[in-house]
Amino acid sequence: MAEMPPVRLLLLSLLFTLVIATARDSVGNHDDDDGAALLAFKVGIRRGGSSGPLRSWNSSTSFCSWEGVTCGGGSGRVVALDLSSHGLAGMLPAAIGNLTSLRTLNLSFNWFHGGIPASLGRLHRLQTLDLSYNSLSGTLPDNMSLCTGMTALVLGSNNLGGLIPSSLGDTLTNLKKVSLTNNSLTGAVPASLANLSFLQHLDLSINQLEGSIPPGLRGLRSISHIDLSANGFSGALPSSLYNLSLLRSLQVEGNTLQGSIPADIGDRLPAMEKLVLSRNRFSGAIPHSVTNLSSLTALRLGWNQFSGHVPRTLGRSQDLRYLELAGNKLEADNSRGWEFMDSLANCTQLQYLALDNNSFRGQLPGSVVNLSTSLEKFFIGYNNISGEIPSDISNLAGLKVLQVANTSVSGAIPESIGKLANLVMFFMFNNALSGLVPPSVGNLTRLNWILAYNNNLEGPIPASLGKLKDLNILDMSKNRLNGSIPREIFKLSSLSIQLDLSYNSLSGPLPSEVGSLTNLNWLVLSGNQLRGRIPESISSCTVHSKLVNEQVVRYDSRCLRWNCHFERAVSGTEQLDWANPSCSTKFDIAVGARFVVQ
Repeated sequence: MAEMPPVRLLLLSLLFTLVIATARDSVGNHDDDDGAALLAFKVGIRRGGSSGPLRSWNSSTSFCSWEGVTCGGGSGRVVALDLSSHGLAGMLPAAIGNLTSLRTLNLSFNWFHGGIPASLGRLHRLQTLDLSYNSLSGTLPDNMSLCTGMTALVLGSNNLGGLIPSSLGDTLTNLKKVSLTNNSLTGAVPASLANLSFLQHLDLSINQLEGSIPPGLRGLRSISHIDLSANGFSGALPSSLYNLSLLRSLQVEGNTLQGSIPADIGDRLPAMEKLVLSRNRFSGAIPHSVTNLSSLTALRLGWNQFSGHVPRTLGRSQDLRYLELAGNKLEADNSRGWEFMDSLANCTQLQYLALDNNSFRGQLPGSVVNLSTSLEKFFIGYNNISGEIPSDISNLAGLKVLQVANTSVSGAIPESIGKLANLVMFFMFNNALSGLVPPSVGNLTRLNWILAYNNNLEGPIPASLGKLKDLNILDMSKNRLNGSIPREIFKLSSLSIQLDLSYNSLSGPLPSEVGSLTNLNWLVLSGNQLRGRIPESISSCTVHSKLVNEQVVRYDSRCLRWNCHFERAVSGTEQLDWANPSCSTKFDIAVGARFVVQ
């Protein structure tokens, strides 16, 4: 090979040096641009200054060491900015669009407001954009479609409005995750979203979207999660969605969708874990093949128009944790239909079971006591079921909410109920329960609510209820309870919402401990046989919004004092005008209460 002339070698050497110098100059300039963009971002926010979470952002150190900033190893350019959950506020500065090497921008869980700056369209290398959980408004910028390498677009829980731009599906074809939940987006779902063949997660829930769900979404062959809940979608759910064999979660609750579930759903969606169709207008039978969904953890079909029997082997889905069938027209009676309850004993992780508001009839199945000890919430009321509450109900040791209301269930509340130590809410109203209130209820020290009104319960109110230090509501009205009201009840300072013992046969005086109910909003004692003087201690109860006693009560001739004075003292047998007391407090005494003085 011929030797290169010295002059030519010199020229090439100079040229190479110039290129390197120019490149270094360019990198240096970009470094300066990134630092300036970050400082402009800092200036534009209301918090995070010298004493805030961005106090490390100053010229004394390289911006690559600043909090939340990540630079590329070779280029020295900013490739990631993560300031999530920093309490930052203000409008997003347009200067953020100058970070042109940015691949990840995460400003979620802050207080940013105003619009999304159009300058974000200059971030051509951006892959992940997360601005969720702020207060951003306006529309989605059209030029965001220039970020063609984006794989995750997360803008949920803001105040964004307007249409979803069709360009989202036309140009951002690398997207794997789109989350626009909890905004105010309107209009239809663009058919172009069907082009997102790599999309795995689509969440458009809690918006104001309407129209039909595009059947073209069958093109989302990689999709595993679809959430279109709480919108205004109507029409039939496209049958093509049931062909998305990788789909693990389909949620469309809270729309006005209609139609039926395909008979072969269990074969078409083998990976399904969460199927949520509740609060729509779906009808027909629940197909037996749903029991083939072996990975199912949540099945929510409540508040539709499903009819017929529940598949008898539903418990084959052994990982089931959440089963909601309430608010339909499902049937069962003593001869047929309750078999599914037996199979649910196989669901050892079941935590939520809602069967209320259906057309179930017959005896309450004894197999209810074989349900999972992990069961926390059980609703079976508003059905025409009968029979008694089994004593082995105590097997359900994990129960926090028990609702057997508005049924024909009769018999006594079993003493074993006191073993449900985790119970927080106890709903047993509008039944035919009879017998004594078991003192063991006093063992349920986590109880917040007891609603046992409109039954045939009799005997005294157990003083043990005074141990329920977390009780907010006690309603045992419209029963046949007798005896005096235990003083311990009135010592429950936690009673803040309602104490209703009306329309029983309670007698004796009103204990002076009633003055301890300083937080109570509603006290109802009408329809009993209480006698004697109203305690002056009740003047401490200045938070009451209602004090209702529509019966005739005899008490000693004295002027009542409620931190206010009535317009005139009462004597003889005059009717006290409770409707017009001269009060300066917030005390609101119900109109129509009558007391006769002797």
